[in-house]
Amino acid sequence: MAAGGSYSIVEYFGGDSGYRCGYCKNEKGNFSHGMWSHTMTVQDYQDLIDRGWRRSGKYVYKPVMNKTCCPQYTIRCHALDFQPSKSHKKILKKVTKFLSKGEMPVGQSDGCDGLFKEIRGFLEPLASSLQRTVAMAAGIFLSGEQMDSAFGEGGYVPTLEPMKIQQAECPILPSNTEINRDTRPASAETSRDEQTSPTGPRPVPKPGVGADPSRPQCRKAKELRKERRLQKEQQRWQDESSLTGPNPAPVNLASNQPKTIEDFIADSLQDDPLHRLEVRLVRSAPPSPQFKATFNASYQVYKLYQMTIHHDPPDKPSESQFKRFLCDSPLEAETSPDGPDGGYGSFHQQYWLDGYIVAVGVIDILPSCVSSVYFYYHPDFASLSLGSYSALREIAFTRQLQKQSPKLCYYYLGFYIHSCPKMRYKGQYRPSDLLCPETYVWTPIERCIPRLDISAYARLNEDTKAGDAGALKDLGRVLVLHRRTVMPYSVYARKRKGSSDEREVEQYASLVGQTSTERVLLYRP
Repeated sequence: MAAGGSYSIVEYFGGDSGYRCGYCKNEKGNFSHGMWSHTMTVQDYQDLIDRGWRRSGKYVYKPVMNKTCCPQYTIRCHALDFQPSKSHKKILKKVTKFLSKGEMPVGQSDGCDGLFKEIRGFLEPLASSLQRTVAMAAGIFLSGEQMDSAFGEGGYVPTLEPMKIQQAECPILPSNTEINRDTRPASAETSRDEQTSPTGPRPVPKPGVGADPSRPQCRKAKELRKERRLQKEQQRWQDESSLTGPNPAPVNLASNQPKTIEDFIADSLQDDPLHRLEVRLVRSAPPSPQFKATFNASYQVYKLYQMTIHHDPPDKPSESQFKRFLCDSPLEAETSPDGPDGGYGSFHQQYWLDGYIVAVGVIDILPSCVSSVYFYYHPDFASLSLGSYSALREIAFTRQLQKQSPKLCYYYLGFYIHSCPKMRYKGQYRPSDLLCPETYVWTPIERCIPRLDISAYARLNEDTKAGDAGALKDLGRVLVLHRRTVMPYSVYARKRKGSSDEREVEQYASLVGQTSTERVLLYRP
């Protein structure tokens, strides 16, 4: 129960049936336990993801690790100790070069464009059974109109024609945008060196004799920046020497201290860049005024992303599907004296480029972490590796929040799937840990990889005697909600003589752990 007196309320569905796997395409190999969450406190959800659960909209699921074809291990990054790798630096520099000079890389993205996409479409094989079960049992929580909103597909069919701007404060970026051209107002005159061609304007080289051999060669901007840093360090050392007397030779701090994510992000924030990028945080549940005002523009980017990147048919990424998948959340908005200024709960991080939304990161801010749910972007920017870039920005965001909330120091990347090579990139954000599926103890990923190379499923905790510290100890203390009344399961069982749900309740309780069962309410009809 939260400090404010509210409970988390869930309905458990079990996990005996197999469904199609989105990784290895096994038609019946995907096994997971699931439950529908009507409402949930951020602390209860933090405890659940620390036992291998994950949400997709309001549906919360946990892979059956020793049974499913592609075991999915919860992964977290130590945000405070993170240092960008060489490949991460290339991505950060690539985005900086685009913002400052408008240079768009040629070619495909880095393979991480669908970051955290493993939950995409997870509800689809369960949609009919979920709708039927929840509709039968959840009437006390949802009205008929709310049920239609939660499960109805609507009749909207998107179009590929250029989209009209429907909100002056939030224009929509159309597809096939000319992203390499300066978006700032052009002068009244057109350059005479720009002539038309069958493929559009093409600059014509000016006549000349080449570089002037009498003038010094141009130097790289990187060298100039390094030289300026060294000059500043030298000047600071000289100023300190004049006050404190002779000192040993100064240490070249610029070369000994690696650049942080914040340093790279600061490099992109120049005084007069060609493109301006701003990341805005808006609360999605309950929806803030800013979220409502930008909803349509955000949805249009999602629709283009799903159709272009994932090849969805035009009628699949409907507005109701978008709401159900990425906007609806069971998490309550909560604040705490030692928490982030914006509070805990579910948010969208909107990436605004020159006044347009070009990408959105869906995240949950929890007591101990920032948990990334999904990320999507305008297809015209695929070559910027925005999936990886957003992960780096979210790590930097976690570090920023930690200054306000000391406990909030981890960045959760969803699931790490070692048996699927395309999903191993999450292990590159180090230092990171994987969650042991048997003891729920975090283990450094370096020690996990050798075990996973041998077997897709493995116990990661190296202590062979260790067990689940949060294991179920007393089934009778499990809290249930029956006829609008909260009671222990032992009382409920006496009221419902001959009840045959003990095995199901015991399975649920063993999966969520003893602590959670005494706070989360399990709905019983």
